[in-house]
Amino acid sequence: MRKDEKGSVDPWHYPRPELANAYLDAFGLGLTSARGLFARRRMGKTEFLCKDLMPAAVEQGILVAYTNLWDTSTPDIALVSALAEALEPRGLGAVFTALGKPVRKIKASATMPGGVEGSIEAELAQLRPDSSATMREVLRQLDRQKKPLLLVIDEAQVLAKHEHSTFAHALRAALDIRKERIKVVFAGSSETTLRDMFARSSEPFYNWAPLEPFPLLGEEFVAFTIDRLNSMARHTLTLAQGMRAFEELHCTPEFFKRFVERFMLFQTEGVDAAIERTKESVFSDAHFLKQWSAANPADQAVLTLLASGDSDLHSVLGMERLTALTGRPATRNTAGHALRRLQDANVVTRLRVGEYRIEDEAYAEWIRRRTAAVLRNALARGART
Repeated sequence: MRKDEKGSVDPWHYPRPELANAYLDAFGLGLTSARGLFARRRMGKTEFLCKDLMPAAVEQGILVAYTNLWDTSTPDIALVSALAEALEPRGLGAVFTALGKPVRKIKASATMPGGVEGSIEAELAQLRPDSSATMREVLRQLDRQKKPLLLVIDEAQVLAKHEHSTFAHALRAALDIRKERIKVVFAGSSETTLRDMFARSSEPFYNWAPLEPFPLLGEEFVAFTIDRLNSMARHTLTLAQGMRAFEELHCTPEFFKRFVERFMLFQTEGVDAAIERTKESVFSDAHFLKQWSAANPADQAVLTLLASGDSDLHSVLGMERLTALTGRPATRNTAGHALRRLQDANVVTRLRVGEYRIEDEAYAEWIRRRTAAVLRNALARGART
C-alpha cells in the first residue's frame, strides 16, 4: 500500500513494487538512460508512475521530477517547473538570481511541498522567451545536488508537436550530457506519436529511448480490489463477478474502480445494476458529444467504422461504407485525410499498416452506442445499391 505525496494511504491502490524496481534496476545497469512506455488512457499508467515508480526511486535516494503534459499549451514551463521542484529552496533561488530575476512569490520550505508548484510555474512563466536558458540553469543547479535524478514525463507525445520542436531539441541536448546522472521515463497514451518521436530521424529524440508497452493490469488487480471491497461491504462479490465487470468495462482500471464505488454505495441493487450504471456514467454524452460535434462528417464516418472494428477503409467496400455514412462519394483520399487529421489530434492511432484504433476506449464505446443504428442503416443502404 502506497502513500500519496501528502503522506496519506490510498487503500485502493494496487502496488506493483516488483515492476517499479525492475525499471530502476534497468537504469542502474547503465546501459540506457531513458525508456518509453505507452498505454491507452485510464489504464493505470499514471498511478503506477506516481505511486510506485517515483516513491521507489525516492527510497533509493534518487531525486524525482514529474510532469504531465496532457492539458498544457506550455510544456516547456511545465517541464522546467517540475525540474525546479526537485531543487532545494536555495538552489531554486540561485536559478532566478543567475537569470537576473528576483524571487517574489516563492516561499519554499526544505520539503518543497506541492502547494509551491503554482508559484514556481507563475514565476517561470514570465521567463518563457528564455525557457531553454531557464531549463539549462535549473539543470546546472541540479548538477550541484550530486544526486541522481529520475525525470518522468507523462503524456510525452506533446513534445513531438512542431511548435515545441525548439524546446525539445534543447531538452535533448541538455539531457545528452547528463545521461549518467539523469534517467528519463517518457510515458504516453499515443503509441503512434511516441513511435514517430523515437523512430523518425528528423525528431529531436530520434533513437533516444526504447519504446515498449506498459504492462497492463489484469486478474491480480481485480482480485486485490475485490478483496478490499469484501473487507468493507456487507454484500460481497466473487472474483468471477469482478472479472465479468472488468471485462465488460473493457479491462479499464479506472472504470472498474467506478464500478466498485457504485456497488459499494448501492449494494442491494446487485452487481448487474452496478455494471450498467457504470457504463451509463463512463460512456455518457457529458464530454464526448462536444468532441464528436467538432469532427467533420468524414472524420465521424471513419470513427464510426473504426469503433465497429472495421479498419478496411481504403478498399472498395470501405469507400462504399464511407459514402453511405457521409451521403457523398468517398475516395481513398477521404479516408486518408480523415485518418491523418485524427492521428494528429491523438484521437486515432495506427497499430500497423492498414490497421487503426481509437485511442480512448471510452470514446470508442460511446461512438458504438451512438452510431449503432446509423451504421446498420448505412450498411443496409450500401447493400441495396
